Amino acid sequence: MWVAMYHSVDDCRDDPYRVTVSPERLQEQLRWLRRRGLRGVGMAALLQARALGTDRGLVGLTFDDGYCDFVDNALPLLRHYGCGATLFVLPGRLDGVNEWDPLGPRKPLLSERGIRSAASAGIEIGSHGLTHVDLTHVDDRVLRAETEDSRRRLEELTGREVPGFCYPYGTVDRRVADAVRHAGYRYACAISPGDLTGEFALPRVHVGQEDAAWRLELKLRLHRLRRRPSTAPEART
Repeated sequence: MWVAMYHSVDDCRDDPYRVTVSPERLQEQLRWLRRRGLRGVGMAALLQARALGTDRGLVGLTFDDGYCDFVDNALPLLRHYGCGATLFVLPGRLDGVNEWDPLGPRKPLLSERGIRSAASAGIEIGSHGLTHVDLTHVDDRVLRAETEDSRRRLEELTGREVPGFCYPYGTVDRRVADAVRHAGYRYACAISPGDLTGEFALPRVHVGQEDAAWRLELKLRLHRLRRRPSTAPEART
């Protein structure tokens, strides 16, 4: 199961954290998916297809943080190429900016209206926590708020189930994964979850501005090699 991780889709000339892709680059990447016979979908749809054995040709597309540029720049391209996606948002920072990035640049985050607009367009809305904090470094009270309260707020906002969670900064340990499970989510995305496995520690592949078609092809092939079962010969006695 291959899952791409995006953040912002906008002008990427000032991008110290390398989390922005230009609309032109995203279009090129979606065109590459189409040429490869692949289609991007949201995480809940991908996991359901995998459970049914119908996930061939599907890849997960995820967008973290909930920037306004998702609705302005990414959503029209996703529609054009017939793709779905999951948008992980921060209900504690509606109409805010990405204050957690000290180097900037400051990017506006979606409002309630923007999140509803994305959901109405068929985009799966997931939680990225309330405020974008490293959950491995907070106490139990804050952890419950970041997981349980964020889910409740988003379900009230959209009128739909919020099945997925995305760990801020991609950091997760057993305690955090258990809290997400107990909050009622069905899956959670990380980046490189270490020793944790299963649907509450789903790895993703970062996709950035430098990822032209040939780099995406390489990333996909490397992913498939890592997931290939061992074919070592049986030991002789």
